[in-house]
Amino acid sequence: MSITLDEFCGSTFWNASFLDRPDPDLPVCVERTVLVWVPLGFLWLCSPWNMANLFRRTPPRTPLSKLYICKQIIVFLLLLTAISELVTTFVEDHATLKEKNPAVLYVNPSVSVVSWTLVLVLQEAVKQTERAVNSGSLFLFWLLKVICEIFPFQTMLREALRQGEVADGPRFYLFYLAYGLQLTALVLSAIADVPPDVQHMTKRNPEVGASFLSRITFHWFTRMVIKGSKGPLVQEDMWELNEKDTSRYISQEFEEIMGRELRKACGRLEKWQNEKNKKSRPKPDPDQNGMTTGISQDVLVMVERREQEHQRKNEVEKNEEDGHPNYPHSWLMLSIAKTFKWVLIESAFFKLLQDLLAFVSPQLLKLLIGFTQDKTMYAWWGYLYASLLLVVAGIQSVFLQQFTQRCFKLGMSVHAAIIAAVYKKALSLSSGARRESTIGQMVTLMSADAQCFQEVTNFIHLLWSCPLQIAMATMFLWVELGPSVLAGLLVMVLMVPINGLLATRAKSFQAKSMMHKDKRMKMLNETLCGIKILKLYTWESSFESQLQDIREQELKAMRKSAYMTSVSTFIFFCAPAFVSLATFAVFVSVSPDNILDAGKAFTSISLFNLLRAPLERLPQLISAMVQMTVSNRRLERFLSRDDLDEVGVHQDSSRTAIVSVTDGVFAWETSGEPVLKNVSLDVNPGRLVAVVGAVGSGKSSLISALLGEMHSLSGSINVKGSVAYVPQQAWIQNATLKDNILFGSGLDEQKLQKVVEACALEPDLELLPGGLETEIGEKGTNLSGGQKQRVSLARAVYSAADLYLLDDPLSAVDSHVGKHLFERVIGPKGLLKEKTRILVTHGISFLPYMDEIIVLVDGVVSEVGSYSSLRASKGAFSEFLDTYAEEENRETLGHSDMLQSRLEGEDHPVDSILKNPGQSHVCSSNRVGQLIEKESVQTGQVKFSVYLQYLRAMGWDYATMFVVVYFIQNVAFIGQNLWLSDWTNDAVKYPNGSTYPAHIRDMRIGVFGALGVMQGFLVFLGTVLLAEGAIRASRSFHTRLLSNILRAPMLFFDTTPSGRVVNRFAKDIFTVDELIPTTLRMVILKLLELMATLVIICLAVPLFIVVVIPIIAIYHFVMRFYLATSRQLRRLDSVSLSPIYSHFGETVSGLSVIRAYGHQERFLERNRITIDDNLKCTRSLIVSNRWMAIRLEFLGNLVVFFSALSAVLYRDSMDSGLIGLSVSYALNVTLTLNTLVRMTSMLETHIVSVERVKEYAEIPNEAPWITEERPPDDWPAMGRLRFEEYKARYRPELELVLHGITCDIKSSEKIGIVGRTGAGKSSLTNCLFRIIEASEGRILIDGVDIASLGLHDLRSRLTIIPQDPVLFSGTLRMNLDPFEKFGDEEVWRVLELAHLKDYVGSLPAGLQHEVSEGGENLSVGQRQLLCLARALLRKSRILILDEATAAVDLETDNLIQDTIRREFAHCTVLTIAHRLHTIMDSSRVMVLDAGKIVEFDSPATLLQQQKHFFALAREAGIIAGMTAL
Repeated sequence: MSITLDEFCGSTFWNASFLDRPDPDLPVCVERTVLVWVPLGFLWLCSPWNMANLFRRTPPRTPLSKLYICKQIIVFLLLLTAISELVTTFVEDHATLKEKNPAVLYVNPSVSVVSWTLVLVLQEAVKQTERAVNSGSLFLFWLLKVICEIFPFQTMLREALRQGEVADGPRFYLFYLAYGLQLTALVLSAIADVPPDVQHMTKRNPEVGASFLSRITFHWFTRMVIKGSKGPLVQEDMWELNEKDTSRYISQEFEEIMGRELRKACGRLEKWQNEKNKKSRPKPDPDQNGMTTGISQDVLVMVERREQEHQRKNEVEKNEEDGHPNYPHSWLMLSIAKTFKWVLIESAFFKLLQDLLAFVSPQLLKLLIGFTQDKTMYAWWGYLYASLLLVVAGIQSVFLQQFTQRCFKLGMSVHAAIIAAVYKKALSLSSGARRESTIGQMVTLMSADAQCFQEVTNFIHLLWSCPLQIAMATMFLWVELGPSVLAGLLVMVLMVPINGLLATRAKSFQAKSMMHKDKRMKMLNETLCGIKILKLYTWESSFESQLQDIREQELKAMRKSAYMTSVSTFIFFCAPAFVSLATFAVFVSVSPDNILDAGKAFTSISLFNLLRAPLERLPQLISAMVQMTVSNRRLERFLSRDDLDEVGVHQDSSRTAIVSVTDGVFAWETSGEPVLKNVSLDVNPGRLVAVVGAVGSGKSSLISALLGEMHSLSGSINVKGSVAYVPQQAWIQNATLKDNILFGSGLDEQKLQKVVEACALEPDLELLPGGLETEIGEKGTNLSGGQKQRVSLARAVYSAADLYLLDDPLSAVDSHVGKHLFERVIGPKGLLKEKTRILVTHGISFLPYMDEIIVLVDGVVSEVGSYSSLRASKGAFSEFLDTYAEEENRETLGHSDMLQSRLEGEDHPVDSILKNPGQSHVCSSNRVGQLIEKESVQTGQVKFSVYLQYLRAMGWDYATMFVVVYFIQNVAFIGQNLWLSDWTNDAVKYPNGSTYPAHIRDMRIGVFGALGVMQGFLVFLGTVLLAEGAIRASRSFHTRLLSNILRAPMLFFDTTPSGRVVNRFAKDIFTVDELIPTTLRMVILKLLELMATLVIICLAVPLFIVVVIPIIAIYHFVMRFYLATSRQLRRLDSVSLSPIYSHFGETVSGLSVIRAYGHQERFLERNRITIDDNLKCTRSLIVSNRWMAIRLEFLGNLVVFFSALSAVLYRDSMDSGLIGLSVSYALNVTLTLNTLVRMTSMLETHIVSVERVKEYAEIPNEAPWITEERPPDDWPAMGRLRFEEYKARYRPELELVLHGITCDIKSSEKIGIVGRTGAGKSSLTNCLFRIIEASEGRILIDGVDIASLGLHDLRSRLTIIPQDPVLFSGTLRMNLDPFEKFGDEEVWRVLELAHLKDYVGSLPAGLQHEVSEGGENLSVGQRQLLCLARALLRKSRILILDEATAAVDLETDNLIQDTIRREFAHCTVLTIAHRLHTIMDSSRVMVLDAGKIVEFDSPATLLQQQKHFFALAREAGIIAGMTAL
């Protein structure tokens, strides 16, 4: 081969003597062959990728840029130089008689001509590539070409200088001309050639216009870093995402693959169940033929279904223990892998290259140590090794950052995909599946479980990379130390079963922790939803105690998990020490000839350092994998739950009836008892149909069945056309009033005005500061119940649907407003007169106008017919009408044209919140009508006080001890290394192994091993101390946060979306629990490790201090520059998660409405927008970390270079032991420095969670629950109320809502409180409970000023039955008596009085019956009756009724009124009247107007005076009714 090349070149190919001199050079043949062919070979290998773009059918037309023209001209000139060189050779051979030129002078120019032509084509291909700005392969080609040409450049120059003339002029000048052109081409290839269509995008996303060099160094992100260093970044500063990074693109790809994998998993599960059933199927009984009884086939099917479901539930736990759960499994991780396979492959490629390069440095170190020991070697060898160390480390850094960038983007994409999948699944869950999945659990899936997947996918390649690194390290150690390395390998193998045991234990603790987290978040969600009820009933302490109990169980599991982590850390921290100890000990013991010299020792130490990283990361990865396994199981269970049966409701347009139900049997769960039985209905187009029945008869269930929300056990439903739905409890979005009405429909001003007028919303618009643009708070917090219901109705009317399903929308409004809505909207002459309407109602007065009435009794349709036919039938319904029609008529007679205000009885829960812009009871904002302000984002550097607060929460004893322990460990680390350095000098003292004393050898091994074990023990001790301190801090922060949130005033909850509070308890507490302790430990360890490394290098080379000081200064400057940006990006990342949770909670609570209107896609799009906002912050945070890392690694590489350079310069005055020590630890500086900065940045960004928790833990509280002044036990004994010049306002800067209220209410008086919207009725109630505090004046109850009492002392002695019945998940008994103050006998008595005894008695569990989240497994009427039972149980002397019977039928209403009159006869009763007839028998009526009492007397007296009350009564039709009578 060499001879052939000699002939080819016309000179010797290789001659070692060229290197054996002080000024080395390469043979000309090598320069003309290898150095020419390497870059050209690279070019030809890379060309197919770029060439593919030339064959596109429709290449984009892009104008020729100046840069492109310059590039092509330069390559064309290079082409001419190659042709000129070829011509020169040809002329020389044919025009002269000299010896023929060698073949290389023909081949090289010819190959160059073809190659330059190829470059011309490739540059055109790049131009035609969509959105391409330059080519990375072409840049690398030019770089290789320029580097390789350096050698002939200096050879030809040296030869010319040596000879004093240029021997070969033409080639000499052509070469240097070509070299100059190549340098120019290299510079131009580094510049981005941005096409015009991409230029406008670069402002919104600079990455699309970044060149190859800018991308690999992340220079394109510098603009964001500079902006962040100058001032705080905000969401609007975030750049747009690349299309492939958007949630739409990610979720579409993921869901398509997920669907396929889930179907396969379902098939596997079905196959397994069939096989299992075959094995366990009993033999048929010959005596039974299935026809022995008269039970219908349908009943048999339902019984069989229930038995199967019961059997399935019993087997779930057993199957999971056997490793085969009863749900489709083992598909989620496979779906993720298939979705992101190309990112995984790319990142794996970069990781493989980085791992391989990592093992080059120890070999260079070995050569460098050999150079320092062999004084005969020329100096240039040392400089070469030092330079190679720098180059290898630099390339390694580029590969590492590209790998890390892709992995973190992968984690970001997986996180987004899971959140999008959970949201989409929540939109399609069946009713049975929804009961199994609470909002709290789903929020945990989106927060903790999605985060867990993100953490693992960030480092997923370590699963194969760590074993690879361990194998390679072992292989190189074998080369150094021979079979002795097997001793170290044995130590590693022994650690595998120990690690397996620890992982198994950690998995169980993690599962328990997640289970408790779910329970805590579920209960917290309910607590936040029902916070006003908790305050009114003084139940905060009970719920606080329950939440704290769950939290303690969670912390208990966390502590056990932390101990497992500590043991794991001890084992794996000791691993390198034990491995090196075992290896060195065996090496020096097996043969006296084995002397541990500097070369072997420090090459081995650098390999052991490389071994340390995978051994440290493996336990972390295994721990994360364990957590991910738990999360994977939870996500698979949720995502594979049953969807709503989309074909359950048919859409056959050929049928005559718009609604058709045939033999329908419906249940909430497939295995549950049927709620509706044998339902058969036909509703023709344009009909007005009423659904009536007692509480719990199945009216709302019928509407749900028509919407497809229930399981159809048999029969069929057909619905023609579009549907609009008004639920019994109005669902209002946190959006403007206009957006709530439009609900995604296009704006038609004229139509909107008609709807607003018909739904009686005009007077509200006059009160609201922004009119239709007024922002409505979460759950409609700044609207009254009636207003919410009218907005809900307006939404339905505006939608212009074909079928309207109205679930008792008139119960929440006043009778006269209800009459107006019926006449103007629902009734025969209303806006919907041409539409089909199915109305659930308790209002008998509307029934005569119905085309058809459906009567439900216990889930069965008992009667169907017109009003007249049902009256004529003289059945049970006819008797019911006769009994209650008279009362109903008295209530509703009159004319709607009298109703100027239409809003007599309604009142805002926060009357003055939105009365006018200047009076807005909102956090200050520029936008009129805005209620919810943007979440505050802290800016600037995290205050040191935040760190101190965390350390204080840990306890100064723990904080101090763990730092001291880690410091001592580091001293042991320095001592061990200095001891090893000294040990290697024994090779010089005892060159002959046989003279090496055994006692010195044993002492060396013993001390080295002892120092290693000591380090492991100290790290274990430090980790345990940190874990204990972290548990204490977690407990402290959660307790303070929970305690403060429960003591926050109602104003806070009215103006703060629950998602923000949930985010504090979910993600921020998770960060405090899990991430801060780990990150803090790593910061301390890496900081001390860096200090130790620098100390070791400076001890070895004192002059190195001169280099260290400027490097540290640059490092500090870059870090401060970067941290300002990183910190703010982390804050924005945290804040941008809150809207995701808020939107999710809002969506789940309005699921039936969203599905009824068919707006799932619109809400999915809104979810994508909120996810994308978060992704913008996350992506910027990831890139900022990479921007910093590559710059820090460059600094670290300089440390390596200068350390190696010092070894070269001072090799004559330094011993090889110290040189080996300094360079081997300098090699570790890059990793340590990078890890330290990343961990410091992560700590600062994680500590933001402490800042956020601290923010909500310091919200101003309402008054103390208990004060020193306690009322007597029997207070209030009389129930007397006295207001003395009472004034109140919501906040000091707002106007008064109550203006000098003065009145006396005697013991046992029954007071009705009436007034128009904004009169102050609800404000008066809020003042009694001190939801609002007095500005002036006072309220006396039995002579005691309520302002002097604690809130619990006051509120526990008052009783309220609210308008909205709120229940909590738990038992019925807990919902009535959470403190267990009363016995079962008393509870049953109040249930009997509330007419619930028969219902509760019929339940299998009785009082222990589990109420689902929000009380969804009870009807609204039943929930209201339970609220009455609560009041009866408390039975205080003062009772406040806030329209407690709005959601019940008339018969139940009458029973409740009788119960209240009888059981509370001795009590003082204040009734806020939404229906005037309910307070006509009151002792006195208080008429409020604009916060003042304008009338206060008996109803009869007030009617005679014919003033305010008379006007209200006339508008309500009461005057007309009395006249008629």
